[in-house]
Amino acid sequence: MNVLVIGSGGREHALCRTLRHGARRSSLKIFCAPGNAGIAEDAECVPLGATDVSALADFAERERVDLTIPGGESPLAAGLADEFERRGLTVAGPTREAARLESSKAFAKEFMLRHKIPTARHRIAASVEEATQILRGGEFGAEDSPVVVKADGLAAGKGVVVARTRGEAEAAAREMMLGGRVGSDAARRVVIEETLTGREASLLLWTDGRDYRLMPPARDHKRVGEGDTGPNTGGMGAITSPDVLDEDTLTRTVGEIVGPTLAGARADGLNFRGVLFVGLMLTPEGPRVLEYNVRFGDPETQAILVRLRSDLFEVFNAVARGRLGEVSVEWGDEASACVVLAARGYPEKPETGARISGIEEASRVPAVQIFHAGTRRAADGSLVTAGGRVLGVTAVGPTLDEALARCYESASHINWDGMHYRRDIGKS
Repeated sequence: MNVLVIGSGGREHALCRTLRHGARRSSLKIFCAPGNAGIAEDAECVPLGATDVSALADFAERERVDLTIPGGESPLAAGLADEFERRGLTVAGPTREAARLESSKAFAKEFMLRHKIPTARHRIAASVEEATQILRGGEFGAEDSPVVVKADGLAAGKGVVVARTRGEAEAAAREMMLGGRVGSDAARRVVIEETLTGREASLLLWTDGRDYRLMPPARDHKRVGEGDTGPNTGGMGAITSPDVLDEDTLTRTVGEIVGPTLAGARADGLNFRGVLFVGLMLTPEGPRVLEYNVRFGDPETQAILVRLRSDLFEVFNAVARGRLGEVSVEWGDEASACVVLAARGYPEKPETGARISGIEEASRVPAVQIFHAGTRRAADGSLVTAGGRVLGVTAVGPTLDEALARCYESASHINWDGMHYRRDIGKS
């Protein structure tokens, strides 16, 4: 059997390694496009861009790929699933229209409103003038109360601003829509939301459009600095443990959010097969949806998949073929954690090309796996940095504290000029 994973980050490395370790898939041939230096140890890397949909489909036809797994949102928003299905190729990902649950914040908000899914109050603005009028209208509280401004489209983690005042919110809307903060296409519209309070959690699940299988709830840390300070990033670490989402809240989330979301997608004719990521705020009034993603998160994937006991290929294959109801998914009962090691300057202007040392020693720490996110091989064969988030040091343990201790012990062996990471993952 041949499988193609699309992407080049830590998420895709975790997918490839977990596929390779599948209990009954020793003969599985794994391709990854375009991959990275670490992925090359677990899969055959293919020099194709993640959004080059036509070339990816050509490759899948030529190599007789049995199943394609898109890692990130960009290929899905580019219509990869549509093109693969048009050619009779099996893909575990939603169509372009279904992927709008992530690629358009306005579309997602209107979907939630239509299907009575609990989320923050919001308004949509199509111009700076309209955004200013909304912000000055008093609908979202006093001048000094916080408000959230989101770019409508995909913005690589830079499209959300939690503004402390109306002045900051107006400046954020102006910078998004006119100043090029996120690119002109991403901010043709902005969504203005009330600010929700509480703890955040992420609930991910596989679905074939009707049946679903939940993953262990996770929590990630977006701010670059300890104590949740500094700019937002793609994610500096993630955890899974029983206290992320208690059983009562999980039951309520499934009943009020997961079920209505899948039913709403069917009612709207959205062909959703793949991974649904529900970002939650656990407010005093109950769970509220912050956002949908239509794929695995990063670094949540790393922390989640190290607990998987079932064959990942079989799960994704059942998702793609509408047979998820026939498959059971088993998880280890450990806690897990992933700590991201980043390059100097991340997230604004990460430095690249620094030589990485100590990975072999770091890998010897028990129950640790190290996933590559931004690495490449230099001409002399040495491993160097090639992105902002470079490595994801991931571990399981009987308790979250033990999993984190293993992550930090492992990270202490790794070094390159400019390396930095948060030392409070799981604590804040």
